[in-house]
Amino acid sequence: MANGITTAIVLRWLERYAGILAEKKDHLTALDSAIGDADHGANMHRGFQAVLAKAPALEDKHLGEVFKVTAMTLISTVGGASGPLYGTFFLQAGAGLAGRPALSPQEFAASLERGVAGVIQRGKAALGDKTMVDVLEPAIAALRKAADAGELTPSSLAEVAAHAEECAKATIPLLARKGRASYLGERSRGHQDPGATSAAYLFTALAETFSLQTPKL
Repeated sequence: MANGITTAIVLRWLERYAGILAEKKDHLTALDSAIGDADHGANMHRGFQAVLAKAPALEDKHLGEVFKVTAMTLISTVGGASGPLYGTFFLQAGAGLAGRPALSPQEFAASLERGVAGVIQRGKAALGDKTMVDVLEPAIAALRKAADAGELTPSSLAEVAAHAEECAKATIPLLARKGRASYLGERSRGHQDPGATSAAYLFTALAETFSLQTPKL
């Protein structure tokens, strides 16, 4: 699309993500009940419903403001570690985007790369620690590869979303090294990480958002 990734598209992405979280909140809570506090689904749903409520007021705002408001809303409404981590993701993603009404595919990839770098710095997690980083880092790398090929299409983003889902499932045999799940030691193995799962839904939402646009962005 000639206008690139605009505020309108980002808001539709966030709205779709909020919808998926509403659909999947019980599943996320079930995952979290095995190795966490059994509140991840409810927390994420509450946070993104709050973001959704603010979306109409953001329609004429630049992307930096959209990401900042999203971040601040999540930090103030999502409990546990997820609020600060998702808040950091969106806050860092929006860094340097003040006044920007749209991004190229490459700029959008760079934005998300800043986001995951912020999460890694804040949470001190690495690949293999059984966290959201196990999805965010490889999925964003796949998105970067698609962007560097010159465009983001419904097809390429569906592949990114599928890869993100695979990465979430790949957390099942891992030993948790961060967060409450790490207290379980070996008993954390055999369970899919809820944070990695909610992170994968970000890319499902993105692919579904792009599928509603014209053939490529």
